[in-house]
Amino acid sequence: MKLFVLLSRVPYPIEKGDKLRAYHQLRYLSKNNEIVLCALNDIRLPEGTLEALRPICREIHVIRLSKPGILMNILRAFFTGKPLQVGYFYSPQARKKIRQLISVAQPDHIYCQLLRVAEYVKDLPLPKTLDYQDVFSKGVERRIHTSPFYLKPVLKLEYRRLLKYEADIFDRFDHKTIISHPDRDLIPRPDNEKIVVIPNGVDTDYFSPQAVEKEYEVVFIGNMGYPPNIQAAEYLALQILPLVKERIPGARLVLAGASPHPRVQALASDSVTVTGWVEDIRSYYARARIFIAPMLIGTGLQNKLLEAMAMKIPCITSSLANQALGAEDGTEILVGSTAGDFAGHIIRLLEDPEKAEKLAQAGFLFVKKHFDWESATRKLEEVMEQPVPTKAGISSQQSTVNNRTIEQ
Repeated sequence: MKLFVLLSRVPYPIEKGDKLRAYHQLRYLSKNNEIVLCALNDIRLPEGTLEALRPICREIHVIRLSKPGILMNILRAFFTGKPLQVGYFYSPQARKKIRQLISVAQPDHIYCQLLRVAEYVKDLPLPKTLDYQDVFSKGVERRIHTSPFYLKPVLKLEYRRLLKYEADIFDRFDHKTIISHPDRDLIPRPDNEKIVVIPNGVDTDYFSPQAVEKEYEVVFIGNMGYPPNIQAAEYLALQILPLVKERIPGARLVLAGASPHPRVQALASDSVTVTGWVEDIRSYYARARIFIAPMLIGTGLQNKLLEAMAMKIPCITSSLANQALGAEDGTEILVGSTAGDFAGHIIRLLEDPEKAEKLAQAGFLFVKKHFDWESATRKLEEVMEQPVPTKAGISSQQSTVNNRTIEQ
């Protein structure tokens, strides 16, 4: 197939979950398909970005979104009732360019990642698939309760709009995918079982066990500008670590990941290291005795857990994060609900190396068995190859328009 892939961000370098999912899906889809990649972009791309993508894409088109334009797009969304994050990524100029690219490419199928870009192609009579990936509405709803008072009205408005948009956009796409069964169940549609679960994978050749000296007791890794990670980092440094240090005074924590928010930077101390961007994040997984992801808000599958388990690091997480992961509590992972739970798990693993080793080994085998990019992407490919459901007696072949008839 010739696939037109529409993304809200350029999928490289990989420092965000949506970029990781897109990059690895493109990597495997490109083995059997011709990829025309179109990605929106609002930042200066690091040197070598496009060179890293060229081996897996026949064409690469990057559409720049300017800061003034983004502001206008958000205002337009506010007054038209669209979710603000849909407005952030939508511009009439970009729409015109995307329609032109599709007209020229004549793709067999359009694949959109995230509802942020659905608006551009929702009315095109071409076979198309939408990857919800996460349930944005639920993620925003969970942020409402812990956000400052001045953000609550905005988040409540965004929650209501996202809830409606997630339901409304459903029928505009022939196929829908999502990252986990718990996320699928949260999509506000009675027929959400039609959404196909396509999990993430983990590159177990890249993220593999390393025999290096341990320098930290605990590590938490992720994009440190992302609200759920900011909250988890604060929870870990301010509430969990002090309880651990009552038993193990020398315990050290590292918070590793790109774009640390000022709130994360403020956590740095003699016991807490905040790294910022790291060229090879594996070094921080490998140098820690324990990985912990005490997620309190957010949705979707935590890639950081997959990577840590693939490197044979014993892992601790919250019940919220483990819903999508599905690891067995007590055998493959340890699950906590309170600061005391998390601290207790850390202390027990540090004081019982044999238990830590058994947990790490079981987690490693769990990930190897259930999270593989090749098999997950093969399932996605099968979804896109399915015949497009007939609508009003018109077959998918009849409804596919010629490149000259796409509205620009």
